[in-house]
Amino acid sequence: MSSGFSITPAEFKEFSGFLEKSCGILLADHKQYLVQSRLGKIMQQQGCSSLSDLVSRLNRAGGGVLKEQVIDAMTTNETLWFRDVHPYEILHNRLLPELQGGNRFQKLRIWSAACSTGQEPYSISMVIDEFKQTHPGAFSSGEEILATDISSTVLDQARRGEYEMLALGRGLSQDRLHKYFQSTPSGSWTITPKIKSRVRFQSLNLLGSYSGLGQFDLIFCRNVLIYFSSDVKLEILRKLHRQLRPGGYLLLGASESLSGLSDLYKMIHCRPGIIYQAI
Repeated sequence: MSSGFSITPAEFKEFSGFLEKSCGILLADHKQYLVQSRLGKIMQQQGCSSLSDLVSRLNRAGGGVLKEQVIDAMTTNETLWFRDVHPYEILHNRLLPELQGGNRFQKLRIWSAACSTGQEPYSISMVIDEFKQTHPGAFSSGEEILATDISSTVLDQARRGEYEMLALGRGLSQDRLHKYFQSTPSGSWTITPKIKSRVRFQSLNLLGSYSGLGQFDLIFCRNVLIYFSSDVKLEILRKLHRQLRPGGYLLLGASESLSGLSDLYKMIHCRPGIIYQAI
């Protein structure tokens, strides 16, 4: 079976319902091509005669492994180092100076939600390292970056912290490459232990519970809410608020905005960029 298998409107609606229920992702009607290109191999491996056949198998008891493979294939794992630049400038120039002030005795905790293959949490760790070089003694209680994603495949890659040069060329300067990575005999590069040690990876579906994660000073939830319905997006934003320490900050993607929750978040213009402070 080629990746160009046919899909009826009823099958597409059925699969879209499964995907939204499983991980919150909304598939627009014109995204049939995405299903065809990403699920062709899985359907071939499973011997599925149609998309409806695949959905039937997904809904059976004991279909957890197949379900994970399908969600893996359908979730977008596009990511860059220091994506959009300004969130990391805000982190270095505004948020870290503020958070290290006063009589801080708590560990700095940052959550990178939907972290994909690790570029965002490792970028955050590099910024923390650069800040601490110019502010000796900052965050003496330590720092922890929790990085979560629904995909076990990308989390395994992120944990390894090993990247090909093609991936490193997307947003990473030569200076940071040589400062924070070590080359391997195979030609790839691995992140240094100092940067890696701050980051802890964990599987998490944003539709599920966050109650065991603890409280955070900062949450990066960037370029993922655009895939959810308005109602699901609002519910996620409410849950994120509960995980922020009083006065903590939420950073969203450049094309994402927060509306209807002015009782929970205060919008702060950083020019460039907008951040949201928990009320």
